[in-house]
Amino acid sequence: MFTSVLMIEKALTSADVEFVTTLHGDESVSFRVLLQPRGDQADRLLRAIDDIALGELDEAAHERDTPEGKDAAALGRQALDVSLAALHAAGSEAEGRLIEDHPLDALRTLVAEVDADEVIVLTDPHYVEEFFHRDWASRARHKVGVPVLKLFSHSKAQ
Repeated sequence: MFTSVLMIEKALTSADVEFVTTLHGDESVSFRVLLQPRGDQADRLLRAIDDIALGELDEAAHERDTPEGKDAAALGRQALDVSLAALHAAGSEAEGRLIEDHPLDALRTLVAEVDADEVIVLTDPHYVEEFFHRDWASRARHKVGVPVLKLFSHSKAQ
């Protein structure tokens, strides 16, 4: 069985689930999901710049309302549970955990633990971080020792 570590920042949409579960055709895939809630990531300014770049001005104005800390963890747990249920409903094996500290350290540890075949980073665009190659996928390519695929998630959970 092929093992993919799927790194996300919010609940998977139905389109996201369909996309990642069909990447390898008929081959069976086991997903190990890591989720870091949006509020525990880059600072508000970077998130607001990304929102503006995407034309989501209302989102940029409300970045200060994005839950952080324990509130972000509670929403992250819910998003993780929804994502795992969606992957199971699509017929895939899936387990997951929240990222509590350093995302790349958690990723490297999980890749080694499960002897992963690949990493899929599925996030919203993060233009500032991507421009400077500081996004998860760019940094992971130098740390995990397996192929890293970067995909953009569909914006609204369905």
